[in-house]
Amino acid sequence: MVSSFNHTGIVVKDVGKMVAFYTEVLGLKKLREIDSVAPPTGDHTGIPGARRKLVFVGFPDGHQIELVHYIDPPSPRGHLDKHQFGATHICFNVDDLASLHRALSSRGVKFVTTPKFRDMPGGKIGIVYAQDPEGNWLEFIES
Repeated sequence: MVSSFNHTGIVVKDVGKMVAFYTEVLGLKKLREIDSVAPPTGDHTGIPGARRKLVFVGFPDGHQIELVHYIDPPSPRGHLDKHQFGATHICFNVDDLASLHRALSSRGVKFVTTPKFRDMPGGKIGIVYAQDPEGNWLEFIES
């Protein structure tokens, strides 16, 4: 059975822009980069001959995000809204949600709302959603 998480993968259009966002704006570390070419018969993706650049960002001892850029065949256009089946998001724990919101807003990050705080049995919790430069959904939680 499943024993732990390994990574979360998202398909991206502009891998350089996305690496810069996740490392320079959010402060994750670039961990490794792989140029991947599937054999003509296909590999685990089921796309014969696919050429991809894979860049892993995250925390060396924690969860990682795999930014997958399909070079050939290129990815089709389109994105899912946050309430559609198949839509996903990445959630980050933060220490100071209000400060993070101000800092990221000043760098052009678009948020769905301002941070929302509420009292819970274990204490106060704050939550806000945003999108990365290509529209992938991000959630930030302060607890």
